[in-house]
Amino acid sequence: MDVTLTVNSDVEKSLLARAHARGVSLGDYLQEIVAREAGLPAALPAHERFDNLSDLLLNSPFSGADLDLERCKDYPRAVEIE
Repeated sequence: MDVTLTVNSDVEKSLLARAHARGVSLGDYLQEIVAREAGLPAALPAHERFDNLSDLLLNSPFSGADLDLERCKDYPRAVEIE
């Protein structure tokens, strides 16, 4: 079932912030809320949903988000100790 819900911008910002704090998409967060209100069991925690680290990383909420995770190339400088 698809449902369209129109909310004001303050509600949207608050929901987005809560979803991001949990590390899930807004759609997944809203699905959790609706399932909880419907009296359905909560989703399993990540450590119970995935068998290994590879599964977790491939199915993470950030998968396909095109995040720039390149490390800083500012390495420590040599220091002379007298």
